[in-house]
Amino acid sequence: MEYGICNLSVIPLRAEDNDRSEQVSQLLFGEIFEIVEWKANWVKIITTFDNYTGWIGRLQFIMIGHLAYKQFKETPPPLTYRPVTQALKTANNSILYLPMGSSLAFLEGTTCNIGTEKFEIIGEIGETESLVITASSYLNTPYLWGGRTHFGIDCSGFTQMVFRLKGVKLLRDASMQAEQGEKVDSVQNSKLGDLAFFDNAEGKIVHVGIILNTELIIHASGKVKIDTIDEKGIYSEELKRYTHKLRIIKRFL
Repeated sequence: MEYGICNLSVIPLRAEDNDRSEQVSQLLFGEIFEIVEWKANWVKIITTFDNYTGWIGRLQFIMIGHLAYKQFKETPPPLTYRPVTQALKTANNSILYLPMGSSLAFLEGTTCNIGTEKFEIIGEIGETESLVITASSYLNTPYLWGGRTHFGIDCSGFTQMVFRLKGVKLLRDASMQAEQGEKVDSVQNSKLGDLAFFDNAEGKIVHVGIILNTELIIHASGKVKIDTIDEKGIYSEELKRYTHKLRIIKRFL
């Protein structure tokens, strides 16, 4: 088995091996993965964090050995907790702007030693905040299919990243996350941090958001925003109608 690590701020994970293929997720700085197939300028990978499969460009990562991969898995590195953290690439004095939730892989002091490359972290990486503060920091972030950063995020990427920063591992897609956690029987019995899942006309779970209280939910739909929730689903004050039909509520905290 071969392994790699993301040495850029963020890279797209695509469904197919070409630049026009849809972005299904993103890899953030310092995240590791297994390589399962090589094809011209592309590699097919399985992400270590959430076991997600896709294609990335050959020039968008560097290889790491089995021992380094094992070390990373056994001792997960610290994360960044600010919307943007600067890292100086010492080889050419260029700056990388790391999104929140980046992994400071192989950190020694303030330096990430990724293969032969060194990245000096500038300033503080921040510290974990309350779930409300972390989730609210994403408000007004535009919706982006497959996104996982403050510059663009989708509904399940939003919940995944917020919970990751609280030490809870969620899978990538809303339908996958709905299989995790413990069921809550109603909105009225929900509490801060519960996840509400919503389905389409065919019964497929297609959306997820974070319950703030028995009346409000924060979610990514068009942008990250706060809407009203009840037993029917999400009601949008902007659109003056229900936009998502409630399927199930799960508890993770």
